[in-house]
Amino acid sequence: MEQAKLSLRDKPSARWGALALLSLTMFFAYMFVDVLSPVKTLVETELGWDSTIFGLYGGSEFFLNVFIGFLILAGIILDKMGVRFTALLSGSFMVIGALIKVYALSATFRNGGPGYDAINSFSSSIHDITGWNLPPTALCACLGFTLFGCGTEMAGVTVSRAIVKWFKGRSMALAMGIEMAVARLGVAGALWISPWLSKKFETVQAPVIFCALLLCIGLMLYIVYFFMDKALDKDIEGEEEEEAEEPFKFSDLGKVFGTGVFWIVAILCALYYSAIFPFQKFATEMLQYKVGFDNEFASRIFSVFPFGAALVTPLLGYYLDRKGKGATMLIVGSILMIVCHLTFALYPFVYDSLGSGIVAMTAIVVLGISFSLVPATLWPAVPKLIDNKVLGSAYSAIFWIQNIGLMTVPIIVGSVLDSSNKGIPEGQPKDYTLAMLVFASFGVIALLMSLLLKAIDKKKQYGLELPNVK
Repeated sequence: MEQAKLSLRDKPSARWGALALLSLTMFFAYMFVDVLSPVKTLVETELGWDSTIFGLYGGSEFFLNVFIGFLILAGIILDKMGVRFTALLSGSFMVIGALIKVYALSATFRNGGPGYDAINSFSSSIHDITGWNLPPTALCACLGFTLFGCGTEMAGVTVSRAIVKWFKGRSMALAMGIEMAVARLGVAGALWISPWLSKKFETVQAPVIFCALLLCIGLMLYIVYFFMDKALDKDIEGEEEEEAEEPFKFSDLGKVFGTGVFWIVAILCALYYSAIFPFQKFATEMLQYKVGFDNEFASRIFSVFPFGAALVTPLLGYYLDRKGKGATMLIVGSILMIVCHLTFALYPFVYDSLGSGIVAMTAIVVLGISFSLVPATLWPAVPKLIDNKVLGSAYSAIFWIQNIGLMTVPIIVGSVLDSSNKGIPEGQPKDYTLAMLVFASFGVIALLMSLLLKAIDKKKQYGLELPNVK
């Protein structure tokens, strides 16, 4: 009789199989996010973009999420429609957005193909309003990246909620750590594959096509997950834990936004990630100009960062599940991130110097450790701080606030690069000092938020320092 009460999530093979489906799709999504990052210099040469335009392109992933509050809408959809529907919707958005971006970089579009005149006219209007000289290729790529961004950020919210659903009371931090590790490997994959494909096919469109095809596979994996999740709901129908969930009400957002600890976590998240993800878009070029690496070697060296994060994150998740110390890890992770960015800002690197290469590698490894500590700790902490009834809304609200930083920081850094390099002749190394100081400043504020969160946890006993496994 006891055996008959087991649900699908009580079976390790099903539980970890569901995680594999979710993680692989996020792997493909993260590849697409940074597919152009390691070939920034080639993008500027082939498409005529500058650093400001590249930063605008990088930030465009989050435009709709920020300006129309799409991630809040994603949370509402998730709470009302469930994980299955939201997963398929997010996967569809990612694929459609990716295909628009593929078209934007194609020779057909650049030579006046369908939609070019309308995009060009819109680009001229933007120039009249903002002064940005936005090429049609950039604007069209931004439009596709914006739709893709709606999908991938919605997917991030959905995957977090799905992992809670399958792993709560079990190895939840380990599961989240593995999912994040696999996603980080997607960044490493882009850093290796993108320069190689661009060089082989002599166009920056080639790696974009490749990653768009992977996203199509990811959508099919979500379809498989759809049926697994449906079977799980049938198994757990009537369980008290699941019955505790209530339909979404707009008053739920008040419960989320009205919680002081929520704002500390959200601001910490926004500042920390603003010093990581936008940095990835500029890191390869920064290593070229700061240390003297060539493009392909620089991208492969920087891949140590996501590789390292992927290796360490599950181990930290395992440790958190059994030993705790989550709030302390947030503090250590913030400090390590500051050290990395200040190293690249202030260390006197010398071209073709073994010592400079070792310092650069060490800084990248330190950043990888930081990127393992903070995310592995942050996301499993949210269910300890927020009522499960509004957990989907809480995750989406945190992502929305995070997206404000992820949208604006690439534009700020791109503008800083262009303004601080005005007098430097084309082809000469760019000065990245001020840009790296901008990244470091976000880390300093994130550190202050981490210290505040630990103090509040000590006072109110949220359990951030306690193990997750009961």
